[in-house]
Amino acid sequence: MRISVSHDLPKEEIKQAIDRSFGELFKGIAILPIQLVQQRRTWEGNRLTFSLLAQMGLVSTPIKGTVEVTDQEVIIDVDLGLLERFLPSAKVREVVGQRIKALLK
Repeated sequence: MRISVSHDLPKEEIKQAIDRSFGELFKGIAILPIQLVQQRRTWEGNRLTFSLLAQMGLVSTPIKGTVEVTDQEVIIDVDLGLLERFLPSAKVREVVGQRIKALLK
């Protein structure tokens, strides 16, 4: 799934905001009580590569992807694993997009 949000801020400022609030980007996207654990993230230039594990009881699924910060956009490519079957993609795009926009204010 791809989520794109336009911006007019310096790249470094956006990268710092994403780094500070990364854990909040995916929280609450599901109605189900999901815990996000084992977060890993690495910046290479203007691209953040991330992975984490979404757990609900004994069931878990990996979430992985990238966040690219360009001069005009923040582009998130994310694979939600099994969660994509249970979550409407429009809702995920809306929630994550709103959180990115809030970071950019």
